[in-house]
Amino acid sequence: MEPAAHPVDEMLPAPRLFTLGLQHVLVMYAGAVAIPLIVGRALQLPPEDVAFLISADLFVCGIVSILQSTGLTPWLGIRMPVMMGVTFAAVGPMVSIAASTPGPDGARAIFGAIIGAGVAAILLAPVMSRLLRFFPPVVTGTVILIIGVTLMRVGINWVFGNPFGPTAPRIVDPAGLAWLEEMKEAAAAGVVAAPPAGIGLAPSIDNPLYAPVSNIVLSLIVLAIVVGVARFARGFLSNIAVLVGIIAGALIAAGLGLMHFDKVAAAGWFRLIPPLHFGAPTFDPILILTMTLVMIVVMIESTGMFLALSDITGKKINQGELSAGLRMDGVGTILGGLFNTFPYTSYSQNVGLVGVTGVRSRWVTVAAGAIMIVLGLIPKMGAVVEALPTVVLGGAGIVMFGMVAATGIRILSVVDFKTNRNNLFVVAIALGLGMIPLVAPSFHIWLPHAIAPLIDSGILLGALAAVILNVLFNGAGGKTEDLREAAMLGGDH
Repeated sequence: MEPAAHPVDEMLPAPRLFTLGLQHVLVMYAGAVAIPLIVGRALQLPPEDVAFLISADLFVCGIVSILQSTGLTPWLGIRMPVMMGVTFAAVGPMVSIAASTPGPDGARAIFGAIIGAGVAAILLAPVMSRLLRFFPPVVTGTVILIIGVTLMRVGINWVFGNPFGPTAPRIVDPAGLAWLEEMKEAAAAGVVAAPPAGIGLAPSIDNPLYAPVSNIVLSLIVLAIVVGVARFARGFLSNIAVLVGIIAGALIAAGLGLMHFDKVAAAGWFRLIPPLHFGAPTFDPILILTMTLVMIVVMIESTGMFLALSDITGKKINQGELSAGLRMDGVGTILGGLFNTFPYTSYSQNVGLVGVTGVRSRWVTVAAGAIMIVLGLIPKMGAVVEALPTVVLGGAGIVMFGMVAATGIRILSVVDFKTNRNNLFVVAIALGLGMIPLVAPSFHIWLPHAIAPLIDSGILLGALAAVILNVLFNGAGGKTEDLREAAMLGGDH
């Protein structure tokens, strides 16, 4: 008689696999589509390309989740119920690259850096266990807090409008522009002296497109729906409160005529995701180093998730299996760069869902991956998400990104601040340095331009500061048990 299969390896009936897999998809969907929206709009890509990024992300999410859960070889894949999604830790550096090089050129630079970082992650995977001691909860909690606070700017700008462009808070007075044109014409005729080259008028009047009351009200309605579902719903429904809020907000926006479906109508029902959609990637050493530092943070986070999942499922993992899972993070990131998307990590929401449902089979996340692939192959799905007004996303984004920050605070709650005051310095200084790009975005104007992507991310500045300060004050004494506990506390990240 053959021994019974471990619950992680149990194959469930197809209808149950589909139902449970769909739950995993819904839990991660809002987070999965947020990052392509942020980066695509930061790159100033046309709506069709932003919709394509969303489809590509869903497609690769599915592929990497299947590979991670099934295990491509003994050296690739953790073979546990893991859902892979784009990491929020990479948003800051990618937006920085997009701001300096918008359009397809910026996309190629981002994807080249991602591919290079994926290769580095594969090489680093076997030695990551030696780096765990540099990432105790005081470091991981601080980094996740900085990620959340940094992303809050995105959610707030979704509500009120971007501080530059058509929705800038103040615009140039049209009467002043007309006067300046008259002066230029008079100068051309020799009537008056020519104005200095490049002269322009500073914005001086309020922009009616910035923070209209209607946008604020709609965002508050979405926020109220999210809070209401989280407070009063039970079970699985409460886990998808953000997604419910977005769907409800979209319906309201459509009813008010704020959501336009012409691009959705034009999108097809099926399209393969081609690699290198924006052309051959470009490889910049500084950008690759920047994304490699992000991948180190991601792999530390994944290590905690894998250890927490091992406890939840009751299936112990050895060092080789842990390295295989981290190696798949690198492979997934390379696939992300090739298929026009971003770095991947295990999603903690889905790890939490395994604990909530009690279903430990890895074939559930394989089914979820298959559903994600199908969604990625339907262009209309990406077009619908791209058509969402940013004001709808703003109400949900405040919750979504705020929960990331709150997760960092929850991890910091286990840190000993009472008897070890040095931890206060680690958090305080790292948080302060992490806020520099947020508060003073032009702080590096006199520094070498080449290093701008490396220092323009508050997440990287804060992470490097937290690691260095912790070693200085506390030494490198982080424990695997601390990382596991931090991952268990970080279920909403």
